[in-house]
Amino acid sequence: MALMWALPNTIHRAAKLALGALIGLVLALSSSTPASASTWELRPNNQRLCVSSSHGYPLTYFVASVIGTWSTTIETSLENLPPGATSQGSPIGPGSNYTDREDGSTVLNVWVFVEFAPLPVGTYHPRITATDGTKTESFPITIEAKEFC
Repeated sequence: MALMWALPNTIHRAAKLALGALIGLVLALSSSTPASASTWELRPNNQRLCVSSSHGYPLTYFVASVIGTWSTTIETSLENLPPGATSQGSPIGPGSNYTDREDGSTVLNVWVFVEFAPLPVGTYHPRITATDGTKTESFPITIEAKEFC
């Protein structure tokens, strides 16, 4: 008779332990980063350009580096351009890019080409932007439109 009363407690305790282990496993898996997750950043750098306000600038480019690892294509662009300017970014295919530990150099893998039509004198701050569709990073550059550069 004692065995009949002990059996439900043993089953109940085993069920609690199994449920606790399952909850622990679910929490551990949900808080860990998958091995294929993208871990990249757009490395900012200081870039300036002087543009003749009366002539514009027919074709130039800005550069940057995406550092880390990514599993989807990263699209690059130049946003918040002055009036009449057009740009073309460059896609970066899945891969990785890291700073060289020996000499500190980093491959420039962002190239954004831009053309400036004549524009009003002033200072403009477009942004180089990189996005993988989930994460977006950007940094400003400086365009100075002057009568004479």
